[in-house]
Amino acid sequence: MTATDPRLARLKGIAPSILASDFGRLRSQCEEVVAAGATVIHIDVMDGHFVPPITMGPIVVDALKGIDAVLDVHLMIERPERQLADFAKAGADVLTVHAEATPQLHFALQQARELGALAGLALCPGTGTAPVTENAGLLDLALCMTVNPGWGGQKFIPTSPDKIARIAGQIGPGTVLQVDGGVDLSTIGACAAAGATSFVAGSAVFGTPDPGEAVRALTAAAGR
Repeated sequence: MTATDPRLARLKGIAPSILASDFGRLRSQCEEVVAAGATVIHIDVMDGHFVPPITMGPIVVDALKGIDAVLDVHLMIERPERQLADFAKAGADVLTVHAEATPQLHFALQQARELGALAGLALCPGTGTAPVTENAGLLDLALCMTVNPGWGGQKFIPTSPDKIARIAGQIGPGTVLQVDGGVDLSTIGACAAAGATSFVAGSAVFGTPDPGEAVRALTAAAGR
């Protein structure tokens, strides 16, 4: 992919995470936040192995096709390279894999691009930033986890802005720098100041009485 891929620009801003949504109203809630200005929907996939919970698979991605938003799939699963083709076929625009989840990280990132998706690399809080440097040429998105992956509603790790800033210095100008975990009105400003350009928010959006207004408030707090 190149910096001219229109999906890259649309990834910047608030990325509502459907992990916190009401699945009985999933599509309508996604349409509500898109109407409020969100241009990306974040889909957290968990397999019960890389992280304890089990969430959703390609069928949910397929169900959201046609919504006017980039479908950003965060794969918290072991050996993601075995599943990339299924998610791409379902309509994923972004396939983000964890550095900790596969010994074939370069292959997985390359495969994501070959499938027509943008390639993302995620780092857990305890993982250093070396994988970003080693794979920078293949990255469309770098994801800094600001909580430990696997559970929604965790508190933001206060040292995260320092790591975000380090990653910002290691990626190219066309790479999106995303943060995920504990992002709300009290933390989003520090993430933006450190260099983040995409902000995953679950409970801070769908856990509020008015998800659309939450997107607008978070957008303003990020200075976007």
